Amino acid sequence: MFCNQCEQTAQGTGCTKIGVCGKRPEVAALQDLLTYAVRGLSRYATAGRKVGVVDAEVNRFTAQAVFSTLTNVDFDPARFQNLIGEAVKLREALKAKVAAAGGNVQFSDADATFQPASDLQGLVKQGEDVRLPIDWDANPDVQSLQETTLYGIRGAAAYADHAAILGHEDDSVYSFIHETLAKLTDKNLGINEWVGLALETGKCNLRAMELLDAGNTGRFGHPEPTEVSLGHKAGKAILVSGHDLKDLEDLLQQTEGKGVSIYTHGEMLPAHGYPGLKKYAHLRGHYGTAWQNQKDEFAAFPGAILMTTNCIMDPKDGYQGSIFTTGLVGWPGVTHVANGRFGPVIDKALGMSGFASDEDKGTVMTGFARNAVLGVADKVIEAVKGGAIKHFFLVGGCDGAKPGRNYYTEFVEKTPSDTVVLTLACGKFRFFDKKLGDIGGIPRLLDVGQCNDAYSAVQIAVALANAFECGVNDLPLSIICSWYEQKAVAILLTLLHLGIKGIRLGPSLPAFITPNVLNVLVENFDIKPIGNADDDLKAILQAA
Repeated sequence: MFCNQCEQTAQGTGCTKIGVCGKRPEVAALQDLLTYAVRGLSRYATAGRKVGVVDAEVNRFTAQAVFSTLTNVDFDPARFQNLIGEAVKLREALKAKVAAAGGNVQFSDADATFQPASDLQGLVKQGEDVRLPIDWDANPDVQSLQETTLYGIRGAAAYADHAAILGHEDDSVYSFIHETLAKLTDKNLGINEWVGLALETGKCNLRAMELLDAGNTGRFGHPEPTEVSLGHKAGKAILVSGHDLKDLEDLLQQTEGKGVSIYTHGEMLPAHGYPGLKKYAHLRGHYGTAWQNQKDEFAAFPGAILMTTNCIMDPKDGYQGSIFTTGLVGWPGVTHVANGRFGPVIDKALGMSGFASDEDKGTVMTGFARNAVLGVADKVIEAVKGGAIKHFFLVGGCDGAKPGRNYYTEFVEKTPSDTVVLTLACGKFRFFDKKLGDIGGIPRLLDVGQCNDAYSAVQIAVALANAFECGVNDLPLSIICSWYEQKAVAILLTLLHLGIKGIRLGPSLPAFITPNVLNVLVENFDIKPIGNADDDLKAILQAA
């Protein structure tokens, strides 16, 4: 196997024996084969659009299949076997539709006619043969940009899937994913074209995040500043991790009146800010921190655990019988429940001990998405013009276990008292419980939401730029980004698409970025690796 798509990749180059995430070689091969199969499907989807054939089932499947190859989503070989088979089935059905409409169905590429092996062992061998479906004959810089684009597409597909679950779709997103997957081995594209495609991937992701924002706010209302308990109540309990707010809503509805308390974990913390979710009295609070700490935190939780979307790790024996997956998440031996049918999860929780007593562990604030922040924009603008607020820092992104992430804690702790820190995604768990105080009633630490809520952060920046009649790059705003997986790659490409410069990225730079590609990013976007907190803060504030 070879996999270098996440920040924790082995030795900073790539995982070759087993993934640092826990991914086995056979799963890595099956993920490569699924990507290969979806690339073949994408050729017919692209050809179909030219003759008016747009298949909604193909669109949804593509987003789901690509999302399933994201880090820490699906580790179950049997699930990938089914997805690969479905990709080929849909490809052949779509091929017939395109042919009937007079479209091109003659492709010389092997992925367009690929037939899956009849057993799992054969599929693994096919995956090992095709490898990651990029052009392995291209020069390293082109390969680097192809990988960057592919990983960005995986992130965009995840957001598109989140949005589609809530009923928000745009064929332009699916169209771009199909067209770009089909181009991954196009030998006619050089470095400049691939740089352009990478930035277009950022544009596509912006639209996907916009759709997701509309889905979340349309269904659950705009987040409101909300105090969230970090403690627990005595009684039966279910812990919900991942990102999917609809899964949480379904579970809250099904547990109402049953004497079960619901707690969020990881990226589900911002759920407490949504009016449509916080109205449930048995949504008690938040338990634990970020995804990489789940083995210890889940082992100590005395109830059932539901994993929605990505971030699952190899379950410990102590809680393997009490953890459930749903949606695209999978782990061999872990019970999978169909979306919205959480009876087995509830039954498990009712049969467990639950918390023996109440415990107060303090509170944190969440719910400072764009509507909440822009609702006090006049106060913010006044504070900036009056000198009370000197600078804004957006410190957010993925958390992880690799050394060096204490930088983000130290950075936030050392920000001056006349600055404001906006944060989002699970990177905030390095500092989410810090008491930074306020500036004229405006909290110095503002939790914008999940990684899924990056759109809110962008809109806040754009609104402030409009208010001050300047560009985003002219604002007293610095972005300090932590990355781990492919959603973060997609968001970074979105920021670059928007022309945002001076981003500090860490804790390490992507292994799939070659020195030449890095130079392009430095020269065009002034992107730079994080250093140490003191030096970076000094440099930022001196330049302001």
